[in-house]
Amino acid sequence: MTTAQHPPALAATHLKRLTTGDVSDPHALLGPHPGAEGVTVRVLRPLADAVTLTTPAGEPLLELDHLGEGVFAGRLPGAVVPDYRVRVRYGTDVFDYDDPYRFLPTLGELDLHLIREGRHEQLWRVLGARVCEHQSGWDAVAGTAFAVWAPGARAVRVVGDFNHWDGRAHAMRSLGVSGVWELFVPGVGEGCRYKYEILTPEGRWIKKADPLAASAEAAPGTASIVFCSRHRWSDDAWMARRGERTVDRSAMSVYEVHLGSWRPGLGYRELAIELPAYVKALGFTHVEFMPVAEHPFGGSWGYQVSSYYAPAAGLGGPDDFRALIDALHRAGIGVIVDWVPAHFPKDDWALARFDGTALYEHPDPRRGEHPDWGTLVFDYGRNEVRNFLVANAVYWCEEFHVDGLRVDAVASMLYLDYSRADGAWLPNVYGGRENLEAVEFLQEMNATVPRRCPGVLTIAEESTAWDGVTRRTDHAGLGFALKWNMGWMHDSLSYMSQDPVHRQHHHHAMTFPMVYAYAENYALPISHDEVVHGKGSLLTKMPGDRWQQLANLRAYLAFMWAFPGKQLLFMGQEFAQDTEWSHEAGPDWSMLRHAPHAGVRDLVRDLNRSYLGDPALWSQDTRPEGFRWIDADAAEDNVYSFVRYGEDGEALVCVFHFQPTVRHGFRLALPEAGHWTEVLNTDAAQYGGSGVTNPGRVHAAPEPLQGFPAGATVVLPPLGAVWFRKP
Repeated sequence: MTTAQHPPALAATHLKRLTTGDVSDPHALLGPHPGAEGVTVRVLRPLADAVTLTTPAGEPLLELDHLGEGVFAGRLPGAVVPDYRVRVRYGTDVFDYDDPYRFLPTLGELDLHLIREGRHEQLWRVLGARVCEHQSGWDAVAGTAFAVWAPGARAVRVVGDFNHWDGRAHAMRSLGVSGVWELFVPGVGEGCRYKYEILTPEGRWIKKADPLAASAEAAPGTASIVFCSRHRWSDDAWMARRGERTVDRSAMSVYEVHLGSWRPGLGYRELAIELPAYVKALGFTHVEFMPVAEHPFGGSWGYQVSSYYAPAAGLGGPDDFRALIDALHRAGIGVIVDWVPAHFPKDDWALARFDGTALYEHPDPRRGEHPDWGTLVFDYGRNEVRNFLVANAVYWCEEFHVDGLRVDAVASMLYLDYSRADGAWLPNVYGGRENLEAVEFLQEMNATVPRRCPGVLTIAEESTAWDGVTRRTDHAGLGFALKWNMGWMHDSLSYMSQDPVHRQHHHHAMTFPMVYAYAENYALPISHDEVVHGKGSLLTKMPGDRWQQLANLRAYLAFMWAFPGKQLLFMGQEFAQDTEWSHEAGPDWSMLRHAPHAGVRDLVRDLNRSYLGDPALWSQDTRPEGFRWIDADAAEDNVYSFVRYGEDGEALVCVFHFQPTVRHGFRLALPEAGHWTEVLNTDAAQYGGSGVTNPGRVHAAPEPLQGFPAGATVVLPPLGAVWFRKP
């Protein structure tokens, strides 16, 4: 052991700062400090009886003096810092540590500059908890680099399993005007739980989960977890093809899923076995997951997110979620996830007033709070907050191979007066109601994601007439690939809920959406929102007895699949569940024991098969040339008929009869004379219908009818849909 050399005195003010934790640069006081008379080493280990410096092999180098309050110090001879370790004795217990204060910062100047500018597109690679090897001047040392943005904090400490949740020995250093605090802790690895302990401007210590944690405890736990992915992807073929598709000319049929209740009790790994097979058998091209980021309250269905970078832990770890996406990709199924940048909950351990100030949320409650939801609104005008969200969108696409982001509650972001009374909202700089900062954020996100991840879709749940939601950002649009057509959903469900005798007075509800069908690129959503909160199931929205309800539903689904736009159907509706969805119970799979409900499922399967096999139904979704009414005005007959055209000119004729009677001898105009074949009939017996069909071929005579060159006589089934095409 080296002969003891008394260290230089430490000013009382510095000693107090170390022991109270009110220190922004602990590395200036702790760790090794070369000087003219040797290398001074200080260690903070509260409650320790003795602290000794050792060689990496464990041989004693120097016993340190106790300066008071757990601060130990000593001076090693020479001008060069040796490779040393720290041995701490508590009574008869002895522990060896590596000194976290002998390491340089793990973030570089470029990283800090990009963070300040709000342009670090892979923010998760520099903030959060990253398992890594850090150069010490000798060999690389394994540990975890912790880094967090908290510009309003007076001090930050990392606490966790590794220090018995006592952060006094792990004060973080401030990296200047960037607002980032950083500390590399040797020896900390995967699975360690941790939080940040933050000293607020008013001098109060608060504990916060890591905003960029890659993994989090399942509720009711609230700690973050150090995580390092070990998943090996097997979806190379899928990823190679992803960038080749354009959504406006591609088939897209989406099955919306709440993962926690699709089959209650299954985790990500079990879902990876069952879900791809089920979705593939039904013919959907994509699944859409309700929010998968960690959230503290299951009853929010994931729409109140507390940890934006961590998959919900109740179903497994991050690599388990990767395995689910991998399995879906191998089955040829794309994955869309709901993403929630519109608001976040007020939980005191999460993002709310993160460093004791309004950091992630807008400081003015007239912009910073959602009165309806009791949540906080992001400050989209702050560079670092915008960066946090844009990088998060990229994160799910790059790290989890997600193929699309459905952005929740876009309207609430776009309008400053959204759900606010007069005088309770703050206008923009021009006195208007548009949230200009939110617009810029959405444009940046929609420009960044497809640039970094070609082929990834962004989809807006936007319920107003905001202009240019799916227009390109370089043409002053918001830049989304698709917009949910809420107008179509409301109008069509309003029509279908009417008793057939009254439908003629609401006929326009089904035709009006064509007035604006090409204003945006649309998806047609029958989502979870339509089957909760007392709205009943899709089946029970239909009038009549049970047979009529099922027939109405089958015809409605055929109308949905034939109408311009991409389809989205929420789980349980594919077999006509008769109760509204419960996030605890999930779909009532027992209904499939009943033939009529199995018939609806079979119809959905066949709708998808016909849809995927017929480009007329999707190749010109966004072009007026892809659609033509045959008769939009047969209100008294409750009949609609139109033609869908593919890019090659092939035609599919679709007829819908929303009366509960059989209509014989119906004259149907057709785009071409000759033989036509019935390719789908929702009244077919195998779907639970009455079996009124047009068997064989229908002959269209070259007799002009309703502006078309030919016409044929067909039979229309009760409450049924019929599709015809040339054989």
